[in-house]
Amino acid sequence: MRTKTLLLTAALCAAGIATSKAQVYSVNAVGYVNTPLAAGYNLISNPLDNKATGGNVVKNLFASLPAGSQVFVFNGTKYDSADVDVFSGEITGAAANLEVKPGNGVFVRVDAASTVTFVGEVPSGQLSNPIPTGFSIKASQVPQAGKASTDLGFPAADGDQIYIFNTATGKYTTYSVVFGAWDPSEPTIDVGQAVFVRTDAGKNWTRNFDISK
Repeated sequence: MRTKTLLLTAALCAAGIATSKAQVYSVNAVGYVNTPLAAGYNLISNPLDNKATGGNVVKNLFASLPAGSQVFVFNGTKYDSADVDVFSGEITGAAANLEVKPGNGVFVRVDAASTVTFVGEVPSGQLSNPIPTGFSIKASQVPQAGKASTDLGFPAADGDQIYIFNTATGKYTTYSVVFGAWDPSEPTIDVGQAVFVRTDAGKNWTRNFDISK
């Protein structure tokens, strides 16, 4: 999965409250991510925090999807779905108002190859992504690509499994942690990509990320 990422850093300066030395600076890292979608089902993540521009709910995050598309949110046992109306383009359905925070993902089904654009802030600071016992759809909270544990900090433990979905075949490639090592190899996760995680015990996927470094 190829994903184009553009991160823009905006420095907003308010000067001269009392003297010329009284200045307040606020820095926010914002940007967009274009995630390409192949025809059929795609397992993708929300790579940016959209809280300032409408919220991280399905109908806002996926407003750029073409008519006829569907979004499926996994709740631990089943999927809730939302549909893009073929006439109005409105996103409706049980999943339309469900929240998908950065570090979580969904299945998206499209009729033809297209692109979904995410806009928002880059998550930074001390980040924690809760992983429940059993199956869940997860991703890196930070829009970076890399090896799951080595680069992205996934807290691997014996018995953990990561399932990477192949859109072309509709099948999964399974990676398991056995005696402290990934088998057959450590999985790589792209920006905007989500994976299924299965774990025997709930835990947190933590990162301490500084956008300035």
